[in-house]
Amino acid sequence: MLTETMPEGVSAFPITPCDAAGRLDGGALSRLLTRLVTPSVASIGLLGSTGSYPYLTRDVRRQALEVAVETVAGRVPILVGVGALRTDEAVRIAQDARAIGASVGLLAVVSYTPLTEDEIVEHFTVVARESGLPLCIYDNPGTTHVAIGPDLAGRLSRIPGVIAIKSPASPVPGIAAHFAALRNAVGPGLSIGFSGDWHATEALLAGGTVWYSVAAGLFPEPCGAILRAVQTGDAEEARRLDAAMEPLWALFRAHSSLRVIYAAATILGFGRPELPRPLLPLPEPARRAVAETLAQLGLT
Repeated sequence: MLTETMPEGVSAFPITPCDAAGRLDGGALSRLLTRLVTPSVASIGLLGSTGSYPYLTRDVRRQALEVAVETVAGRVPILVGVGALRTDEAVRIAQDARAIGASVGLLAVVSYTPLTEDEIVEHFTVVARESGLPLCIYDNPGTTHVAIGPDLAGRLSRIPGVIAIKSPASPVPGIAAHFAALRNAVGPGLSIGFSGDWHATEALLAGGTVWYSVAAGLFPEPCGAILRAVQTGDAEEARRLDAAMEPLWALFRAHSSLRVIYAAATILGFGRPELPRPLLPLPEPARRAVAETLAQLGLT
């Protein structure tokens, strides 16, 4: 089910539950995805950074998408990470994604040698052309160490097949200007959405139409409630609901959303997913803080 536009609303990003050897727990993934088939979720972001895509083999990435397509059964569009260090590998992964049934590819700039803007544009051009999969630009400098500013975003937006950008939400004082610069650079036809759960509400109020959310990968309903308040123009209610989630946002900031959400998935009974080494699980005091926070927020 390919799409020409990125569905507006919450894009929920689940973990990819695997064991210590990187073998997929398909049953746990299916249970996680079933939890996300809800009116609060406009799309599922499989194999994003929360899904640990850079640590997984191509075979495991295929397996995860096959489980997702079977579980979701067309009820929610699936956005899937297709980033890879080499362009030819990214092409093959994107071709896999299209063949299996993904709606959109999420393409990050994964690099070792720093890339020039021309190299980044060529990378996107080749993956879009050779795969035929609609692409969302994945700007995630916190993990890739490559920032896609407005000028580069504008160049990428003109590549046929690029339909959206996922941008990190900046702190409140600068978010309106950040959105305006992006919108001016990419034009009216490209979807602009934001990640960074603790700044996402203000990014949505500034004009973003998609919330690419780590928290929604386990807790779609409170995230959906914030999004609905934004969509109905009730900024006060959106901010109130966002403030209620601050204990979780504080844990994300302190320990990384990835480590916290892995701990939360275990606490909620989705198997015992292992972070890919060299990443280590939260120490016990932090894990207890996660459990206490989930109970406090009524999320257990």
